[in-house]
Amino acid sequence: MSTARLLSLAPPGERSGDPGGGGEHLALEGVLDFGTVCALLRDGERMLAGSGPLAIDLAGVHEANSAGLAVLLEWIDLAMRRGRPLRLYNLPESLVHLAELANLGPLLPLADA
Repeated sequence: MSTARLLSLAPPGERSGDPGGGGEHLALEGVLDFGTVCALLRDGERMLAGSGPLAIDLAGVHEANSAGLAVLLEWIDLAMRRGRPLRLYNLPESLVHLAELANLGPLLPLADA
């Protein structure tokens, strides 16, 4: 069975290589597939309940499919509706290719990292 976790990282300024500066920083790791996205959707609703900028680092995602892309798009939509700036870092190539194939690349708030 595949697993995925959403982890809170150290506050800005308390770690090296801090992406984006300011706001809350999370790391997503594991597998983003049909078996993990339901729990991630709930986790995403909780994480987006806060305020201020949010950065999510996906460097720890080692496998992802269209379900993973769908959960990211849902988080993006929810962040926009709540007025919370969201940036994605280190998006796996599999998700980049899926987004390009579906012409969804422009919807992803990718950070210049």
